[in-house]
Amino acid sequence: MRVRRLDPILVDRIAAGEVIERPASAVKELVENALDAGASRIDVAIEAGGRRLIRVIDDGCGMSAEDLALAVERHATSKIPDGDLTAIATLGFRGEALPSIAAVADLTIDARAAGAEVGAQIRVEAGEKRGLKASNWPKGARVEARDLFAATPARLKFLKTERAETAAVADVVKRLAMANPAVRFSFAADMGASFDYPACGASEEGRARRIAQALGTEFADNAIALHAEREAFRLEGLAGLPTFHRANALMQYVYVNGRPVRDKLFSGAIRAAYLDFLSHDRHPALALFLECDPRVVDVNVHPAKAEVRFSDPGRARGLVVGALKEALASALHRSADTPARAALDVLAERARTPGREWSAASGAGFSSFGGPPRSRPLDWNLRSSPSAPAGFAEPPQAAFDVGPPSADARPAAAPPAAAAVENPLGAARAQLHETYIVAQTKDGLVIVDQHAAHERLVYEKLKAQREAEGVARQLLLVPRVVELDATRLDALLSAQEELSALGLALEPFGPGAALVRETPAALGDIDVGRLIEDIADLLAEEGDARGLTRRLDALLARVACHHSVRAGRRLTAEEMNALLREMEKTPGAGQCNHGRPTYVELKLADIEKLFGRG
Repeated sequence: MRVRRLDPILVDRIAAGEVIERPASAVKELVENALDAGASRIDVAIEAGGRRLIRVIDDGCGMSAEDLALAVERHATSKIPDGDLTAIATLGFRGEALPSIAAVADLTIDARAAGAEVGAQIRVEAGEKRGLKASNWPKGARVEARDLFAATPARLKFLKTERAETAAVADVVKRLAMANPAVRFSFAADMGASFDYPACGASEEGRARRIAQALGTEFADNAIALHAEREAFRLEGLAGLPTFHRANALMQYVYVNGRPVRDKLFSGAIRAAYLDFLSHDRHPALALFLECDPRVVDVNVHPAKAEVRFSDPGRARGLVVGALKEALASALHRSADTPARAALDVLAERARTPGREWSAASGAGFSSFGGPPRSRPLDWNLRSSPSAPAGFAEPPQAAFDVGPPSADARPAAAPPAAAAVENPLGAARAQLHETYIVAQTKDGLVIVDQHAAHERLVYEKLKAQREAEGVARQLLLVPRVVELDATRLDALLSAQEELSALGLALEPFGPGAALVRETPAALGDIDVGRLIEDIADLLAEEGDARGLTRRLDALLARVACHHSVRAGRRLTAEEMNALLREMEKTPGAGQCNHGRPTYVELKLADIEKLFGRG
């Protein structure tokens, strides 16, 4: 078969496959163009998940007729005036977006440059230009792409449902909106998922408001602000509390110079920062904005510009890990309020449900009831009522013997000191079922799981002790030789110092092998070969020694579990208050080692609403 030159239209369709994978890809390119044009308002509308229609309208600088005719040609752009790819300051730069969309759809563009007497319109059908026309478009540009992939029907088979494609487009617009709070964004679709984000300003407060618009006030209420700088890098954003976790990483938003990215460098850094707080199958929610000199980051490494490469990735990763750990440490005992909200919702639903009966399973100690409460006279008194049961006036324990109480109310014998109530976790008032501490705060109450809370405290103390005294080592009687491929061996040997600090002493042993002389004593008799292979895999993938750190931390967690206050132990008032005070000053005390909350706080106003007082 002879080599032949492909038809130009076919070349455009092949190239479009790299840039326009789905409707969301086309929307991303068009919205980025609008942002680069200096728009202060961007309106996006789609139909049928973007397959039938994509419309993006902006009030940016627009284009002249001459620029419009050239804009639909491949590799024609205004964003690299000097041809320098090492200092890209715009979201787009390749000049591929419009011709790629035009190659697989019916594209119509109306634009008008500032100061021009009349606008211009151009139409491209399946890669064929139809010529320029005058347009009465007032300002900026309007881009419409109809019948996406009509010219390449095979691509339609690989698209998801209209609802799924609509959700993907909405997510793209949301991500770009979060990075540009000074711009108003609106999104409309025939499948729902519509929104309208008013402009919030370019300040830090404006960014926080935009994040609340996009991710909801629940995230904003359960997140920690972070600010960090290191040489050429500056990091800002909001990091969700560990107890505000998710089943996947879809609620993680990372930006580099305003560009949304999905990069394994950042995903690894986020996991490393939250390693102490979440189990492996849970993911934190956060929004991080990294700013740096464009010359230290390469954005031209991915067809969809979804990944970046740093000249010094270790410095960027270290900044993210350090800033997140510092922010989480500053939160101390703080925990997400979602468990409390969920509990209140359940109670409120039960209170609203007519005929709902409380059983021993749903609420021990509550009497069964069915039907709405009846009103009683204000001066009604059960003790003076003719219907009062015999013996009611007697002391409760004498009237009906129900055995030993499950609630120890001895701390409530005397009112707590005002200063104790002012503490964040309040003053202990009772212990329920020898497991839960009930504390009174100035505006509500706190319920603490004593075992989970004390386990976290012991774990943090053990870690601090390890940091201060170092990791005990055990010398192998016979050094172990572990064979590895070149990639994993290089990654392993490059982290020798870090591994040595964790108690693992190794050295190169000829080509393709490492010699292990010492291992952490706390791990006992372990499979050295398996340990080294696991650590090498993580080092080759993410460049850190999390494998060994995780093993050591898991051991400390087991020790902490066995040496903490067990459920079923009755505590004195002094012990309970001491536990509360220790939680208030210990980083991470708001959740156990698996991300579950150690306490739940209920506000008095919410409790009053359950009783119809609100």
